[in-house]
Amino acid sequence: MKIRFWILASLLAPMCAVAVAQEKPAAAPAVSPQEAQAQKAEALTEAQIKQSHDIPALSRLAQLYSSRNDMQRFAWVLQRVSELMPNSGDLKLQLAMAYAKQDDKTHAYDTLIHMQMQGFGYDISKDPRFDPIHGNKVWDYIVANLEVNAKQFGEGKVAFELPKGDHLFNSLAWDAKRGKLLVGSVRDGSIQLADEHGKLTDFITANADNGLWGVAALAADAAHAKLYVASNASPLFHGFNADNAGASGIFEFDLATGKLLHKYTFAADAGKHELTSIVVGRDSQVYAADSARKQIVKIDDGKLKVIIENPKLTSISALALAGDSRTLYLADFALGIFGYDLGKSTAFEPAYDPAKLVLGGIVGMHWYDGTLVVIQNGMVPKRVMRLTLSADGRSIKGAMPLDVAQPAFAALGSGAVAGDKLYFVADREDGLYDDHGVLTESDKLEPVRVFRSNLRFAWGQSGVGSSLAPIGIGKGTAAPPKQPSVAQPGEAKH
Repeated sequence: MKIRFWILASLLAPMCAVAVAQEKPAAAPAVSPQEAQAQKAEALTEAQIKQSHDIPALSRLAQLYSSRNDMQRFAWVLQRVSELMPNSGDLKLQLAMAYAKQDDKTHAYDTLIHMQMQGFGYDISKDPRFDPIHGNKVWDYIVANLEVNAKQFGEGKVAFELPKGDHLFNSLAWDAKRGKLLVGSVRDGSIQLADEHGKLTDFITANADNGLWGVAALAADAAHAKLYVASNASPLFHGFNADNAGASGIFEFDLATGKLLHKYTFAADAGKHELTSIVVGRDSQVYAADSARKQIVKIDDGKLKVIIENPKLTSISALALAGDSRTLYLADFALGIFGYDLGKSTAFEPAYDPAKLVLGGIVGMHWYDGTLVVIQNGMVPKRVMRLTLSADGRSIKGAMPLDVAQPAFAALGSGAVAGDKLYFVADREDGLYDDHGVLTESDKLEPVRVFRSNLRFAWGQSGVGSSLAPIGIGKGTAAPPKQPSVAQPGEAKH
């Protein structure tokens, strides 16, 4: 199994000083700045490292300690970053490897067992980096249960395939009146209608009259016969140029005819914007996520008005609006789910047990009959989960997997709720393009698979809740064996 070295490449910056007071050095033989920095790093204690909240600096420290084979400090850093980024399975796995390399069985086993309890599924049975901790019943238990988590689960299936080509069909919406899906293209800005077999019919074309750029997200307001399109001028859009670079906005169309009704765009001198998700409430209020600015905007008096802004977020990958349109939920790909009371203009973090549930890696989130359904492309294994909420919507009482590790799951994207079904793209192809929007691997283009999950699967079952239950509740699964003690002879149990 290929396990990538975890590093927050997008966050890497010149190393920041660790927030620990340093005495002014006495005169000493000249050393290079890099070596001087390394000497300071090698003097840091575990307590000092745990004080840091600076992920870029910690990431650079991890690189330094790894290159110098300082596994103890490497583990301290990984442990701290894991606390700050609790949804990264790859990071937890790297931490377990660091413990294994030190022959620290207690901490390695504890880390892996906690991962298993959270639902992570990795095949580590033949990974040589875990050789020092092989050869006992605890190891066998861990391997077996991580493999159980990684097994295919659920009754969903591929509903149809969209035509192969340079389209980047990444967004869907449901037209209930026509009983068809709307499909948006990032590449040409078109929106088409797809029937139950995936046959496409032209609906809206990007042109000079409507000014559409690449389609990032769609939201249909069936009650008022309107379609809202979140659109960006990114390098992936064929019409991208120096004049529209970073432009973004919401376009309102007639859902029946495709006629442009209104256009809401950011000011030309406002800098880069990137809308990633859009939702519309039963009151026709429209909200969209601007991931580049870590903002949520709404259409207000003909303009885009910022209602939420939090620079501490890493991204905003998905939005969902409660059925009463009073609560807005947003997903940060790294940090999980947050809520916002629209009436009181107050934010909150839904309560849940992180020891049994991972809420990171979300690329799609949808409200369904009092629950939140999340599509987790950044989880290992990839999965679709239904989250049972408390009456006030401020806590997660249980989580039921709908589809896990399905063979069609390559690179999941956002979707659309159609009655009791969730449709979503199962093999996004963004990775075939470079940073300049050039299709570099055209030979790897495939038909786009649209997957369908049953939103009422195992309805009434809570799944993972307050009790220690296996994540794979349902047909064909069994509870794991009783968790053994991870303490080894002569060791203290962690």
